[in-house]
Amino acid sequence: MAGPEPTILIQGAGVAGLVTAVTLAERGAHVTLHEAGPRIGSGASWFAGGMLAPWCEAESAPEEVTQDSLQSLSWWSDHVPSVLRHGSLVVAPARDQVELARFGRRTSHFETIDPARIAELEPDLAGRFDRALFFADEGHVDPRIALSRLKERLLMLGGHIRLDTTVIDGQFDWVVDCTGIAARETEPGLRGVRGEMILVRCPEVTLHRPVRMLHPRIPIYIVPRDNKIFMAGATMVESDDGREITVRAMSELLNALYTLHPAFAEAEIIEANAGIRPSYSDNVPRVHREGNRISVNGMYRHGFLLSPARAAEVADIVFAGQG
Repeated sequence: MAGPEPTILIQGAGVAGLVTAVTLAERGAHVTLHEAGPRIGSGASWFAGGMLAPWCEAESAPEEVTQDSLQSLSWWSDHVPSVLRHGSLVVAPARDQVELARFGRRTSHFETIDPARIAELEPDLAGRFDRALFFADEGHVDPRIALSRLKERLLMLGGHIRLDTTVIDGQFDWVVDCTGIAARETEPGLRGVRGEMILVRCPEVTLHRPVRMLHPRIPIYIVPRDNKIFMAGATMVESDDGREITVRAMSELLNALYTLHPAFAEAEIIEANAGIRPSYSDNVPRVHREGNRISVNGMYRHGFLLSPARAAEVADIVFAGQG
């Protein structure tokens, strides 16, 4: 027999916190979401690329990440109408073709395409690359739109959101910590991985899907958003340096855009940011429980990709024995 509906406090309104809150509320829990910052997504999630790319991520991620992320596209499509499922394109300049071959050896579920097929998929890239890898089953979402939609969904389900206030956690049956790098004092295994990004507006370029530009030092991704806005980012810097974006990072991101298409030289830079993503030593997010407290952390660069699976783990813990 089912027990009373549990009351749950979710700490942290990034992607992990919002996805967990919605998942629990959909199962019938009474959910309060608490964010210490001034808005949802006050941390690293606001600056994410939003790529739902399990096969591309397999290039550097353990098999567990791939397997746990296979249902993420369906989960996001069910919850955010603006999810696009146009696949991912991986390219490299002529001098870095060895990087493209290496990427292909480490991944699957793609086709190697020629210039004609590249032009068919992305007309604005016609004649710019001799080869590319096309991962047709992948997708992407605008993180800021997605977080807003999850907020609306939680409120519709009867959840509560508390911003920039104090919430007494002893009033709840369960407390779920999704505070990311802010939990480092209680999660000593966490380390920081610095991510840097820029947003540019370029009316002269159209892209239909994320494009990964390979480079020997660090891969850079370019993700199209609405209104001719493009996000260029990289999340591979082993550092917990919390400063603003550096000149070197800005130069690399701008060079990648220009290499992809010369029209980006005239693009308008509308935002530049850097943030710290939490990660464990194996770069795999974890869920663990101590009494009535559950931690969801170490999302690394897989926050949007793995939050649905990790939220399901939390729900299984909370509702164990109530079915």
